[in-house]
Amino acid sequence: MVFVSQTTKRALEASLKKLLNQKPLNKITINDITEDCGVNRMTFYYHFKDIYDLVDWILTEDAIKVMEGRRSFDTWTEAFQDILQQVQANRTLVLNVYRSVGREQVEQYLYRLLDPMLKEFADRETMDITVQDADKQFIIDFYKYALVGMVLEWIRRDMKTDPAVMTERLGKMIHGDLRRALCRLSSNRSTLRLDD
Repeated sequence: MVFVSQTTKRALEASLKKLLNQKPLNKITINDITEDCGVNRMTFYYHFKDIYDLVDWILTEDAIKVMEGRRSFDTWTEAFQDILQQVQANRTLVLNVYRSVGREQVEQYLYRLLDPMLKEFADRETMDITVQDADKQFIIDFYKYALVGMVLEWIRRDMKTDPAVMTERLGKMIHGDLRRALCRLSSNRSTLRLDD
């Protein structure tokens, strides 16, 4: 039963994505989706309360897929560039959601992508230092909000800047800052050099 449910959800997702290539999200109806998908309206409502619920599910599932299928990266900039490329791969959906529903759903999607990535790199940077969990999360949140802000502006500008160029700029700008911030809040900061 779960497999059938997932198959139906995937079919509804495919129909919505197909329709987004023809018209904006705010012009798509549930009837459009169900006709394209070949299911009745009750089937749609069995799975989702409205189109925005379907969109939220798609963005959540995409974030999960990105995290599961993600290879290990040596640097946060490589991981960040991969995330930008994933967002760009969903360009039509992301831009339509951003323009129709507003920033909030796209923002939540980006938080789901960036938070685990930043946690992974913060954990790597604290292998030789002790940082309280609350302090580590505070630093992760700071970088997460800064990066999400940059990505939202990139989306607002139609993703015109190449992800590699954007990542290179950010990498040069904040090189080593994550480590320095963690060292500043570490319990053993008096023994560490902060100029790394």
